[in-house]
This record gives sequence, C-alpha cells and structure tokens, in this order.
Amino acid sequence: MEIFKQVRVFDFVKYSNYGLWVSLILLAGAVFLFIKPGFTLGIDFAGGSSAQLRYESKAPIEQVRALLEPAFKGVQVSEFDSAEELLVKIPNNAELEGRNLAPMLESILAPSGEFEIRKMDSVGAKVGEELKEKGIVSLLLAFIAMMVYVSFRYEWRFALAGILALIHDVIITAASIVVFAIDLNLEVIAALLTLIGYSINDTIIIFDRIREKMLNDKTNDITLVINEAISHTLSRTLLTSLTVFFVVLTLYVFGGSIIVGFSLPMLVGVIVGTCSSMFLAPKLAILLGFNIEKYHAKELEKQRRAKERAKIRQQYEGGRV
Repeated sequence: MEIFKQVRVFDFVKYSNYGLWVSLILLAGAVFLFIKPGFTLGIDFAGGSSAQLRYESKAPIEQVRALLEPAFKGVQVSEFDSAEELLVKIPNNAELEGRNLAPMLESILAPSGEFEIRKMDSVGAKVGEELKEKGIVSLLLAFIAMMVYVSFRYEWRFALAGILALIHDVIITAASIVVFAIDLNLEVIAALLTLIGYSINDTIIIFDRIREKMLNDKTNDITLVINEAISHTLSRTLLTSLTVFFVVLTLYVFGGSIIVGFSLPMLVGVIVGTCSSMFLAPKLAILLGFNIEKYHAKELEKQRRAKERAKIRQQYEGGRV
C-alpha cells in the first residue's frame, strides 16, 4: 500500500537544517526540565502506597484530604478518571511499611461517605530502590545493544548519527513526562524501552535505503542520495508511524489514567522518533563528515578483493594452484 502513487523527491536535507535547530531547542528545554522541576518518582521507585477509591456519588476530595493529612504525612489526593474516583498516594514511611493500610483507610475515611477500595499497591523503600536501579540498567543495556548493532551494520558516521538521534528521541520523550506531570515508574521505563526499539528500526529502514542508493546510483551527491532515499520510503514511514500512533492513541483515550505512563510518552515518542529518522539522523551523518566519494572508493576496493578471492578459489578448485 502506498500513500503517494507518484514518488516526488523532497529536499529533506534542506528542511533538516530547520529540524536541527528545533531539536537543539527542545534538547535545551529538556535539560532544563530535568534540573527543575525534575522527575517525580512514582510509588514503584520512591516506595510507599497508593489506593484507588470509588465513591457512590461525587468524591469529596477536600474532605478526604483533610481526614488523611493528620494520619499520613505528605499524602496526595487527586481525582482519578472520573468525579467519583480518587487516587490516594501515601509516601514511604518506616512505621507503615509492611502494614495493611486498607482497614486504616476504611476507618479514617468512614465519615466521607460510602466508597470501595478498588486497588491497593504498596512498595517498600528497598524494593523501590532496586526497581529504580534495574530500570536504569535496562535502559543502558538497550542503548548498548543498539550501539553494537548499528556499529556492525553501517559506516561509523551513520552508526553514530543513528545513536545520537536515538538519544535525542529518548531525552525529549522523557522531558514530556515532566511536562505532563507523569510519575516516573515502571510504565514509563517500558515506554522508553519500546521507543528505543521503534525509533532505531525507523532509522535503519531509511539508512538501508540510503546505502542501497549509494551503491546502485554511483552518484557523488550525498544530498541527492538522501533526498531520494527518504522520499522513496516516505509512504512506508508514514504508514508505520500512523499505525503505531493510532494504536497508542486508542490506549491513551480508552485506557485512562491506569496506563497513561505508557501511552502518553509513546504518543510523543512516535512523533519525535519519526521526525528524527527523516530530518535529524541523515543530517547528522553529513555533519560528522561522511564522504560519499571515499565510500564509493572503499566499496570498489572491497569488490576488487572479493573478485581476487573468487579467482584464487576457482584456480585452487581447478587444481591450478
């Protein structure tokens, strides 16, 4: 299936000049957000307890907050999906660790009206620290795996450009977590790991097409090669990106606050990853000094050596060596 029946070659290299500046501005903003206000650790990493409450009528959020504050220092109460539901977050407390908080909540909140505890999660401080360490390690291992893969697959400038574009995607997506006030938890880590795989795959498709064009067309105009390669893969890129985007959008709209830590970062990541694959990664390869003439000379030398090895093998098999 093709979106564009007739392929038109767009000047992506020219447009990427603007994309590069936009990326730099977004990266600067992301770094600023990481410093202030920074990430808000969720229950998974910070430890503590969270409870999802559902009232028969509109939840009395102010009354609930007033009842809980004397018993649980630093408690957070917020609306959850609907006016009848509340999310209660209780920070980690050594005195409360290991205790069943459900009966305590039912007793303290009895004056607020009829309600049920639909979900209760508790994570100890030690477990939270272990989960945080494993989350960081999983991201680092994913990056290392991608670096090894692209290093063997492409010329080093293209490999480095792909990795830099991948880091760019993850940083900007992580910044969106701060912008939308999403707690950093295991769902967010899962979204970032998924994005790493999606983004590098999108970049590889374009890089493969660029390499194919360089080998077949034998032109020394790298700008023309990149523009033609991206233009020829544009339908595939847009179809793949739109498919993933609408699937994740469905999760965001109908999944509600339960999986917002996964769906919302993925929505941002799909857009950022698609744009970086077309406008950033190829441009970075040019800025890193990729020389298509040297690339062609190297490929010709490889072909010459391959022919010599094949000739020697034939002579050996024919008993002439």
